[in-house]
Amino acid sequence: MSIMVFASFVPTPGHEADAEAELRGMVAPTRAEPGCRRYDLFRNAEGNAGFHLFEVYDDQAALEAHRASAHYKSYRAKIPDFLAEPIGVKVLAGLDVDG
Repeated sequence: MSIMVFASFVPTPGHEADAEAELRGMVAPTRAEPGCRRYDLFRNAEGNAGFHLFEVYDDQAALEAHRASAHYKSYRAKIPDFLAEPIGVKVLAGLDVDG
């Protein structure tokens, strides 16, 4: 069963570009990980300068491997400096998913 992750980020005013750069830096290495099906970065279309990640992994082991990677550990050490609040992370298991 695939595992989906939805993560939301609210940057501190003045650190929007820093947060975006850190998040963009995660895209290519994460997409290259075995077991990663999707890793898509979004920006709020309206309102605040929030960002969101939509991630899909083959299984829990692939998610755990992602969280053990050097690029993930580096990003997790840096990103809190640019955020106004903790990352909102939801790990989801599909019930009725197309594709």
